[in-house]
Amino acid sequence: MLFAFFLGAGNIIFPPLAGLQSGENMLPAMLGFLITAVSLPLICLVAIARVGGGVSAMTEGLPTWVGTVIAAAIFIVIGPAFATPRTGLVAYEIGAVPFLGEATGMTQAIFTGIFFVIATVLALYPGKLMDIIGKALTPTLIVLLSVLAISVLFAPEVAVAEAQGGWATDAFTTGFLEGYMTMDALGAMVFGTLLVDILRRKGVTEPVAQARYMMIAGVIAALGLAFVYISLFYVGAVSADMAADASNGGAILAAYVQGLFGGFGAVILAAVVVLACLTTAVGLTTAFAEFFNSKVKLGYRNWVLLCSAVCLFVANIGLEQLISISIPVLFIVYPIAMALVIYVFARPAIAARTVTLAAMLSGAAITGILSGLNVAGVAASLVAAFDFLPLYDLHMAWIAPVTLTLLGGMLYKRGEKPLAAEEA
Repeated sequence: MLFAFFLGAGNIIFPPLAGLQSGENMLPAMLGFLITAVSLPLICLVAIARVGGGVSAMTEGLPTWVGTVIAAAIFIVIGPAFATPRTGLVAYEIGAVPFLGEATGMTQAIFTGIFFVIATVLALYPGKLMDIIGKALTPTLIVLLSVLAISVLFAPEVAVAEAQGGWATDAFTTGFLEGYMTMDALGAMVFGTLLVDILRRKGVTEPVAQARYMMIAGVIAALGLAFVYISLFYVGAVSADMAADASNGGAILAAYVQGLFGGFGAVILAAVVVLACLTTAVGLTTAFAEFFNSKVKLGYRNWVLLCSAVCLFVANIGLEQLISISIPVLFIVYPIAMALVIYVFARPAIAARTVTLAAMLSGAAITGILSGLNVAGVAASLVAAFDFLPLYDLHMAWIAPVTLTLLGGMLYKRGEKPLAAEEA
């Protein structure tokens, strides 16, 4: 179930485009991508398992509203604002457009309407998610993905293209940042919380047992994602002739499968994409409704319906427009989420936890906002004034303040140990 939740729109459309654009530098690009799109989600799941809950447990010690605001921002970003509508758009682009004589705004509205109606119906029964997604839809998805992945091994050898843009100068870092776009690390913080709730419904109530199941599920999901990403990266790299003018990964996949398998391949690809996007949409909608219903008692069903209605509206903006809007937001939210995860692992070695966590989150938020403004091309003079920060040009300026604050918190504990010994 967890693997199926992760494997959604971003996981399918970004690796092929990255593979095409990185070309001869595919290996370092893939390594960077796998770190943020596979390793970070797994680390996030482990962090949630350690604290036995979601963002609220991670921010323990700070005012309650801090954890609520951070969690709400994450749920909105991967919920109705960006990630969930994107599932409907990608399903339409790959699962419907190749079979339509003419793709119009009306066909898009009809398809996404049907898509989110089905997702809504499945999300209305959260107690059955393990059975519906884990035991029924996921095996089907794995079989279809395996067919696509194995086909890559037997495809005719094609020379990869030259690397483009940032992929030519620094493929690893570009791949690392591109992994942000999958939103998997943010999804892990949501799905981890949802998985804890589902385990409780299945009778697994002991924290140790919950952590064990989450670790096992996380490793399975990470291995599955790595398998898919490596395959799709290679698909993009060998599609230079078939999809040279493609603007997104969906078009690359469609061109590759059409060229290799013809009409039958297009049907297989459509089934893979629609099913993957549907399972993710269900998981995200369920998690969104569960969280907001715990804060504002409108009723779980009403939150599901509200989320789906907003998703349907946003989904009809257009895939490329939605991606361009989401990028600055991700550069703001990701550093905050990463700071939280780092803090969870370092917490046992920190004495002044509240002060340290507050400073880490503040540093991550400020540098994240600067990166978001930079990417969006807003407040150029303000953004340029901070270009002295380490890794600022790579949009990873958050690392320095978060690391320095963390070290300060850990050294403070070391400094107080001798005092405690003297008092004893």
